[in-house]
Amino acid sequence: MKYAIQSKGDDRSNETRDKIIRCFEEYQIEYDDENPDIVITVGGDGTLLHAFHQYVNTLDKIAFVGVHTGHLGFYADWRTTEIEELVHKIVHDPLRIVKYPLLEVIIKYNNGKPDERYLALNECTVKSEVGSVVMDIRIKDDLFETFRGDGLCISTPSGSTAYNKSLSGAIIHPSIEAIQLAEMASINNRVYRTIGSPLVMPKEHVCKLYPLKNSKYHISIDHIFLIHNDVKSIHCRVAPEKIQFARIRSFPFWNRVRDSFIGRKRDI
Repeated sequence: MKYAIQSKGDDRSNETRDKIIRCFEEYQIEYDDENPDIVITVGGDGTLLHAFHQYVNTLDKIAFVGVHTGHLGFYADWRTTEIEELVHKIVHDPLRIVKYPLLEVIIKYNNGKPDERYLALNECTVKSEVGSVVMDIRIKDDLFETFRGDGLCISTPSGSTAYNKSLSGAIIHPSIEAIQLAEMASINNRVYRTIGSPLVMPKEHVCKLYPLKNSKYHISIDHIFLIHNDVKSIHCRVAPEKIQFARIRSFPFWNRVRDSFIGRKRDI
């Protein structure tokens, strides 16, 4: 087994990274940034997002584990005080792998430029550089609505607790292979009308966005922000790839949701 570590870069995270390396050295486990079997992130959920995109082309060969050096995260659930236990379990215990769905985003252009394909762990957002976003939304190639507003957010189940939640989207368990479309400040009046509710689509359905005006679009893929010109359409669906997490101990998803947004369970 080979491992790699990605640190947030602050002093506490770097100290934790160094401690993890020392623990693995005691077991003579090889460090390999290029071809690891397991990637340990030290920091928070943002650190794991960075690691995901660094290894996005080898997801089928890698399992991720997150250590948090701040608040408990959805992807980082080990504490800095548990490093020895974590390394011992990685080395000696069979790893249980859980897989989460990802979002595939394909951007097509009018000018003959080749399509661009991206994978998102959390979400993709679409905003216009100037003015409102005006787009036809097609589901399974059928016109669903014409959207006018600030933008759109397409999220994965694991990303449903991120930006999507701030848009009043539903929280979806990551065992469900689906994507969710949420509106940002849609325009609704006697002339323009949208559904006004988040849409949850199964993996068999492709959601296609067709711009109705030429504009530069700010398109984010997780933490990566890009500007695209002359966009013909944006195709979103559940990706064939999945991210793999090494679940070394049980930490149910709904417990994460409760602890993150409500607080730890109180004794009654």
